[in-house]
Amino acid sequence: MADMNELGFTFAGLMVGLIVGLTGVGGGSLMTPILIFFFDIKPYLAVGTDLLFAAFTKGAGTLNMARQRLVHWRIVATLCAGSLPAAALTLALLQHMGPAEERVQHIMKSTLGLALLLTSAAMLYKAIKGKTAPTALPGAELEVATRPRHGALPVLFGAVIGVLVTLTSVGAGAIGVSVLMILYPRLPIARIVAIDIAYAVPLTLLAGLGHASMGSVHWSMLGYLLAGSLPGIWIGSMLVHRAPDRLIRSFLSLLLAWAGSKLEIGRAHV
Repeated sequence: MADMNELGFTFAGLMVGLIVGLTGVGGGSLMTPILIFFFDIKPYLAVGTDLLFAAFTKGAGTLNMARQRLVHWRIVATLCAGSLPAAALTLALLQHMGPAEERVQHIMKSTLGLALLLTSAAMLYKAIKGKTAPTALPGAELEVATRPRHGALPVLFGAVIGVLVTLTSVGAGAIGVSVLMILYPRLPIARIVAIDIAYAVPLTLLAGLGHASMGSVHWSMLGYLLAGSLPGIWIGSMLVHRAPDRLIRSFLSLLLAWAGSKLEIGRAHV
């Protein structure tokens, strides 16, 4: 039975990695519900493990984006100014309440359901709005495009995402990209995606290590997930230009809406 679980974790990592490579959709919104629904992993273990899973996979993505000079580090720092303190406060609250406590599990599942529904809506928004977003800008215009509509909004947004990611491992993906498109409407979509991936690395690492300090990480499961995901991401990136992106995104949006609705309905019946 243990061998079947190991194979299942590796296969789940492969499938999620493949989808991340094909579409860029955040692994957290896919992996956490898979672990909860298909492997019956407790929410606190699923979230804690997936946070470190995301830190590794997004770290590799950030290195690639940085080599292409797509990451705007000033915006990343501004977002982290909100997200990291918020994540630390959320971790302190979880430590005080006890992550394995029933009421905490209830909060995490409820918040996860909401996050998945928001991610589903954000994916549809990105698919529609992304077509009209600029693909490149000259240097002078790029400097203007990196100014947010309001100076405090990126910090506030970072704080909200910091809480959401720490509780659910979901948020720094489709939701993050959609909000950044609103905050920085003139910024090319490739740079928005790069910023979203880059600021998620310290956030997921901090949140993941915080969960690990509370015993909320399944280390062997993490190893199997990574063993499957890394080749999956590579294969997906090789097939990205041949895959029906809109069809895949539409299917994933419906799948996430179903998972979010199931969690919310289950909460209502508790």
